[in-house]
Amino acid sequence: MNLRLAKIMGVAVLTAMVPSYSAVAQTSHQGHDHTNHQGHSHAVPSPTAGPHGGSVRQANGVQFETVVTQGGIQLFIYDKAGQPVAVDQGRGAASLRVAGNAKRYRYDLLPDGKGGLTAPVNLSKIAGRQIELDVQLVGISGATGRVAFQEVASVPPSESQLAEAAIARQKICPVSGKPLGSMGQPVAVDVDGGRVYVCCSGCAGAVKAEPAKYAAGRPEITVTSATESDAALIKRQAKCPVMDESLGSMGQPVKVMVGDKPIFLCCKGCIKKIKAEPAKYLAMVYGNQPPAQAVTKAASIVPSGSEEVRAGVFKVSAEDAPFIAAQKSCPVMDAPLDAMGGPYKVNAAGKAIYICCPGCAKKIAAEPQKYLNILAKQGVNAPALQSNAGAAVVPAGGQQVRAGVFKVTAADARFVAAQKRCPVMDEPLDAMGGPYKVNAAGKAIYICCPGCAKKIAAEPQKYLDILAKQGVNAPVVQSKVGAAVVPAGGQEVRAGVFKVTAADARFVAAQKRCPVMDEPLDAMGGPYKVNAAGKAIYICCPGCAKKIAAEPQKYLGILAKQGVNAPLLR
Repeated sequence: MNLRLAKIMGVAVLTAMVPSYSAVAQTSHQGHDHTNHQGHSHAVPSPTAGPHGGSVRQANGVQFETVVTQGGIQLFIYDKAGQPVAVDQGRGAASLRVAGNAKRYRYDLLPDGKGGLTAPVNLSKIAGRQIELDVQLVGISGATGRVAFQEVASVPPSESQLAEAAIARQKICPVSGKPLGSMGQPVAVDVDGGRVYVCCSGCAGAVKAEPAKYAAGRPEITVTSATESDAALIKRQAKCPVMDESLGSMGQPVKVMVGDKPIFLCCKGCIKKIKAEPAKYLAMVYGNQPPAQAVTKAASIVPSGSEEVRAGVFKVSAEDAPFIAAQKSCPVMDAPLDAMGGPYKVNAAGKAIYICCPGCAKKIAAEPQKYLNILAKQGVNAPALQSNAGAAVVPAGGQQVRAGVFKVTAADARFVAAQKRCPVMDEPLDAMGGPYKVNAAGKAIYICCPGCAKKIAAEPQKYLDILAKQGVNAPVVQSKVGAAVVPAGGQEVRAGVFKVTAADARFVAAQKRCPVMDEPLDAMGGPYKVNAAGKAIYICCPGCAKKIAAEPQKYLGILAKQGVNAPLLR
């Protein structure tokens, strides 16, 4: 929250609170609770929907309906009884800030001759973005003096944005079972007042012929037992796409029909994965998506860098040598690391990626997870970087001020100094009563107020990436169950899969379930232990190891949302 706006809100005491209703889509302030900010008034009444489709709030004895469109900002004024108030003598200004942008824009609000105050401005370039409005008005009939209030709204998305979002939600053509976009631009078909997307014009006819069958936008999924007539198909598929286990290794294969395409599974436990992501597994079975290679290199830790050749780009040291040898090529240019004067080292979401030249750093800073995934598919597990602030581990929490939100301790001081600003609000950490500490996928992020915790809990990797782009490597949080480090392995039962030891017992008890299969850890002969980006994840069977090797951060995030902080591996 901008501090200048907070002071305005302190002056404009919004006394008449409107009861909460289902807020319209364009007005929201989700995931950020301002009730506990110290010395900082955020008494903003909950909005309700108005006659023009905007949000209505009360202030200074009148009601204000704010309407945000791609064509600008409109205000309509009503008395306490809800009757329109003439605004011919009214004037005002709206100060607009786009979320994530510090710059403010001022627009005059003037009578539009249609009963409202209007600031006509083209907002189409920020369609779908959240904005913050600081409104000040004078000359409003019935109002008790000068009016000042704040509104948070969203500019309605464009038709193309709505279409993109719908396609992303649907993911798969309900007729062919192919991923949308795999055959060019998806085709929209109107069905029973809704819209379904198909992969090509050929499938559009099938939807129009049987609209009821395809109205849900997903292929019909049915489960049966494989029969003798399926033997040839089972032999051709060979392995279960979920577990990567040989079909028949766990009894009679299970047959799942996704639309008109069969997928054979090793056991019933895999069915829910198919139902959750049919497009993904259809692609794996029918050739649209190659299976990810297992990560073979054990994760470790290297120094963040000493000699800086360009902002965020460092020369390597002797400690980097084994990781350079393992990585071999630059993930941006696909060239040998020494081809252009390198190798150099950069911070990618807390991990070291080696590049062939300083120019590649920008690509990695913009999309760190993309390039980590490229390396993972090549069998390279990038090593963790030591925290810029020194030691890489801090205690899980000091005094708890709210569920999951802790006061900082002396051990956090160096990390607070390194981070400086809250990644949610982009404010100094002490601006709103903080700093406070939260657990983000096993790492400590410092925030300016308790309300920011919800945002980080919902998208921990997003905010870790924001910090990484700023050159901040968040320290590891000590495990909730005690010691934060376990041995790297016991008896190896398969490449990269180990039996657990006595040292793992407390962490197994804390984790309870496999993050891949969502089954108890002992359900399929486990638990077993694997290395996930330098942390221990426990799994129910060896087949789950490949999933974690391909996307370690995904499964660490799943555990973090369950309140499990995976211990470090020695």
